Amino acid sequence: MASFDIKSELNIHELTNAVDQANRVLKSRFDFKGTGAEFTLTDKQINLSTKEDFQIKQMEPVLHESLSKRGIDLRALKPGIVEVANGSARQEISLQEGIDRELGKKITTLVKQSKVKVQASIQGDSIRINGKKRDDLQQIIQVIKDQKYDLPLQFNNFRD
Repeated sequence: MASFDIKSELNIHELTNAVDQANRVLKSRFDFKGTGAEFTLTDKQINLSTKEDFQIKQMEPVLHESLSKRGIDLRALKPGIVEVANGSARQEISLQEGIDRELGKKITTLVKQSKVKVQASIQGDSIRINGKKRDDLQQIIQVIKDQKYDLPLQFNNFRD
């Protein structure tokens, strides 16, 4: 019985490297000299902080470029609102990881509606697809990729 898993994970090591690279770019840019602009990475979010709110908008492309160079899908980012107070501006960008119940149900119903002879089951924050033929599984992967979900999905643990 062939199977594979659908997951949504972030490579934490590459994420850390991308944030460090973005901080190095900020330190070398003339328009950010003396502003105290920096990116900080916590467990499930990236914090942008500087003196002015317009500089936050200038920092976002720097972060996006660093993340995309490191192979991190930008759909995993969920930016919050820009908070301006006491001469400083902050923004929190949440990192989405894992497939929630709602998206898991959408994917499993999509698999069932495709009329391909496979079974889908939700297992925590991932989905397991089982089938007899490798071609059926590859067809399901293509069907799911064509849906363009707003969360990056990885197809791994493929077994024959």
